[in-house]
Amino acid sequence: MTIRDVLEIVDGKVLTGEKYLDTTVQTACGSDLMSDVLAFVKESAVLITGLINPHVVRTSEMLDITCIVFSRGKQPSEEILEMADEIGITIISSPLTTYTACGELYMRGLPGSKPKAVKTAEGA
Repeated sequence: MTIRDVLEIVDGKVLTGEKYLDTTVQTACGSDLMSDVLAFVKESAVLITGLINPHVVRTSEMLDITCIVFSRGKQPSEEILEMADEIGITIISSPLTTYTACGELYMRGLPGSKPKAVKTAEGA
């Protein structure tokens, strides 16, 4: 699936990063907790969130998330859009709730991320 497909499925509007719409995405994650995003997301992912602050972009940069969908029609600040533009992340605003956006993407074949392997004290 491409970011362009995501845009259509979530009935979204591109706020920045239109030149990346043909980029392929592999998985999606819906969360407002960046600690959960860090635990579950792999690269080439779409993040669906209602949280609008610079930490969302910084977390996405660390994980090679290629697209952030802000749910419930939320509009990020110019600072957030500039940060995303500088690092090549597409930002989409969708009128859908986080739950509905995730469900629509899942129904059309975009899987969720699975938990990353956790190493135990025994080295397993």
